[in-house]
Parts: sequence; structure tokens; C-alpha cells
Amino acid sequence: MKKELKLMKLIIYKWVGSLLILALMSTITAGQESEEKIDPVVAEIQQTLSVQADAWNNNDLDRFMETYWKSEDLTFSSGGKTTRGWEQTLANYRKSFPSGEMGQLTFDHLETVVLDAGSALVLGQWHLQIADKNRDGNFSLVLRKLDGQWKIIHDHSSRLKPKPPAEEKDE
Repeated sequence: MKKELKLMKLIIYKWVGSLLILALMSTITAGQESEEKIDPVVAEIQQTLSVQADAWNNNDLDRFMETYWKSEDLTFSSGGKTTRGWEQTLANYRKSFPSGEMGQLTFDHLETVVLDAGSALVLGQWHLQIADKNRDGNFSLVLRKLDGQWKIIHDHSSRLKPKPPAEEKDE
């Protein structure tokens, strides 16, 4: 009888242990699923930035500018200056890239803060490669949902200073 009792306890312990492992695995899996789910607003904003990068990478400045609010109240701050208005922002881009070769643009380190259902702040880094030159910088964008589309109403972009070339050692 003692042997049977020990066997029953062993079976119960194994059964309870198995249940605990299953519960733990379910919790971990559920946590992973919730981490993978992205806020729909954040997804829409990321799509806007994807459209912007794709347009840039295809040398389509007009399509790139569609992600900005087409208003005289648009603001774009860079290089210590603030440009006001969509038309002037477009003119500045055309002046900076007169040949039409705009290079390859990527964004990363994106942090999106949804301020309310119709506005958000996005922080990130931009990387631009034109021919054999790389430019990198940071940006902060304020976006608003206007007529069902996310538009950049303020862009503050700054260029990171290039790293100085490594000094050669005298041999």
C-alpha cells in the first residue's frame, strides 16, 4: 500500500508539473503574440514613412511630398532654419537635389508616440546613400490624420556630423 501511495504521489506531481509547464509556455507564447501585435495607428504611420522612403528611392519627389501636409502652415526645421509652407519645402528639396538623383533613403530606430487618435510624434534616424557618400541624421516628426491620411505637419531633421577619419600612426 505504501508503494502504491508513493506511485500515486509521483503521478500527481508529474501531472501538476506538466500543467505548470504548459501554463508557463502559454503565458510566454501569449506575451510574444502581444509584443508582435502592433497598434493599428502606429502601423498606419509606419506605412506613411514606407511610402515616403519608397518614393525617395525611386527619385519621385512629388510622391515623396504627398506625405507632407500641403499647407502654408507646414514647418520644416533643419540646419538651424525653419521653412514654412509646403511649396517652399518642395522648392528646398529641388534645390538640394537638382539632378534628380536622390539616392537611397532608409529609416530606423523609430519610436512612435500616439498623442491622440489623430496626432502622433515619431522619432527616428535617417540614412541617405548617394553614390559613395553616406549621410545620416536624426528626425522628429509631428503627424496628424487629415482627411483619413497621416500627414507630416512638422519635420525637424538634423544631420549627424561625419566621424573624422582615423588618424594614421607614424611608423
